[in-house]
Amino acid sequence: MPIMHIPSTIRLLAAVCVLAAAGAASAGTTPDPAYLDELGKWRARANESLTRERGWLSIIMRDELVPGVNRIGSAPGNDVVLPKTMARAHLGTIVVDKDKARLTLAPGQKMRAVVKGDAGEEFTARDLVTGAEPVEWVTAGRLSLQIVKREDGKFVLRAADRESPRRKNFAGRLWYEPNTDYKLPARFVPHAVGATIPIANVRGEISYEKVAGSLEFALNGQKISLDALDDDGNLFIIFRDGTSGNGTYPPGRFLYVERPKDGVWSVDLNKAFNPPCAFSAFTTCPLPPPQNWLKTSVPVGERYIEKKF
Repeated sequence: MPIMHIPSTIRLLAAVCVLAAAGAASAGTTPDPAYLDELGKWRARANESLTRERGWLSIIMRDELVPGVNRIGSAPGNDVVLPKTMARAHLGTIVVDKDKARLTLAPGQKMRAVVKGDAGEEFTARDLVTGAEPVEWVTAGRLSLQIVKREDGKFVLRAADRESPRRKNFAGRLWYEPNTDYKLPARFVPHAVGATIPIANVRGEISYEKVAGSLEFALNGQKISLDALDDDGNLFIIFRDGTSGNGTYPPGRFLYVERPKDGVWSVDLNKAFNPPCAFSAFTTCPLPPPQNWLKTSVPVGERYIEKKF
């Protein structure tokens, strides 16, 4: 799950100010300006993953589809009821057949398919899911729809509103103050090719995910080993620590680690960030496996204040 122009002098100053203002006090080595600039850009991308037009803050509902015909629209008699301000009484039907889901719009209705972020030509009928891959969005006005096939084989319809108040009023993620004491050398220990580990999600479902290996490093006098999932050659880590529920998101945080071109591994815990479930009730997030529960605290990266959705 990836996160996930102004003059450079102004951009650097802004990054320093934002990082200082948004962070909570954290003792340690003072980062150099180049690192603050790079981290500021990374944090901006993390914010953008939430606030883009069809980002997590725009999701307003999620509904499970059933095999066969699913009627969608704003009228109460539909199988999936959409907000009246965003859809007509009968928008159309979604037919679920094995690995396929096809949207057929009602007469007079048209939508556009979003491909690589751009809305394409209008259509009246279209296959939205073929196989296990997530689908592109389809959109009309402020409404966007997406169908995703879950691990259990069921299909879920997501609806997004580009005018969502939560998206428009979002003040930004909350961060601890940067601390380069948590930017550490590491060692990567690969696992057997094709190895998997069980990963539970917030719904209690278990999936078996491809594990690339373990990332090992020393932190606070302890030897740490985190199982890392494969992310197109890079590493994706789900972990929790002593701050979970006491300053950071209770279930845990995410961390991406790029595979180094020179073979010298490192880990920057300042880039630990909250999963989508910290911001939306309409997401299904993986949880840290027990072996990734750290006894020590990681008071850097993204913070958390409980939100009411």
